[in-house]
Amino acid sequence: MAQRAAERPVVTAQSPRVRRFPRMLHAVFVYTMLTLASLFILLPVGWMLAAALKPDTVPVFTFPPEWFPTEYWHWQTFRTALFQEEFLRYAANSGFLVVMTVLGAVLSSSLIAFPFARLRFRGKNFLFTFLIATMLLPAPVLLIPQFLLFYQIGWYGTYYPLWVPTFAGNAFFIFLMRQYMRSIPIELDEAARVDGAGYWTIYWRIIMPLCVPVLTVAAVFQFMWTWNDFFGPLIYLDDPEKFTVALALARLVQRVGTEWNQVMAANLIVMIPVLIIYFFAQDKLIGGIANVGLKG
Repeated sequence: MAQRAAERPVVTAQSPRVRRFPRMLHAVFVYTMLTLASLFILLPVGWMLAAALKPDTVPVFTFPPEWFPTEYWHWQTFRTALFQEEFLRYAANSGFLVVMTVLGAVLSSSLIAFPFARLRFRGKNFLFTFLIATMLLPAPVLLIPQFLLFYQIGWYGTYYPLWVPTFAGNAFFIFLMRQYMRSIPIELDEAARVDGAGYWTIYWRIIMPLCVPVLTVAAVFQFMWTWNDFFGPLIYLDDPEKFTVALALARLVQRVGTEWNQVMAANLIVMIPVLIIYFFAQDKLIGGIANVGLKG
């Protein structure tokens, strides 16, 4: 009996280690597979970087692909694409549109979503259903009527058709914000009304600070749509000085004599703002998407 009692602490001390080993092995396997998947996804970006670092005299499209420059790293290509092609001016044009569209989409959509989520009025469910039904309309159906409207009022060749409609609200953003606002306890509104607060005060000082995650989701989505938009500026802009980065990238590609190293360098430069925005907003972005739909 004494010998068995002496052996028990040794068995209990080793058993947790034995149990942790499969968990560690599983974690190592999972992280290894995630790392390999990430490297596979980043292969096009790596090829673009390798192509951008090649000199003008070296062919870009080779088989098998060359992942490293054969001569030297030609970093001058990025400087040429950024300054010689006037990308700073195009980036400023896109930045102006991004600021205006993000402000318009966030403010208008939150204002429309607030009464659908927090107020009671006749016909609310019917109006919300009608609003969601507008998402079924494909964009090509509205293209010609919108162009004719903006052309007749003299907005062709200006930025107005690209950012003014965002102040009318976005059905997708309204749906997201309405669902998120419904997850906030209604007792906050009742307590604010007891203290004498009106609807505008409740919206601006109570609901909006609590809706930062879903507002971040809408802002990031609108930023990506505006920054990468090619079709809208192509239709409404006719002055090269007003072109955006998407149109500038398209102008770099020519039928004859396209400098693909500069095209790849310019594409990598255009990707940087999107990566920065996602890096700083990923926590609120993931949280906002996860919390949408908690209350139907």
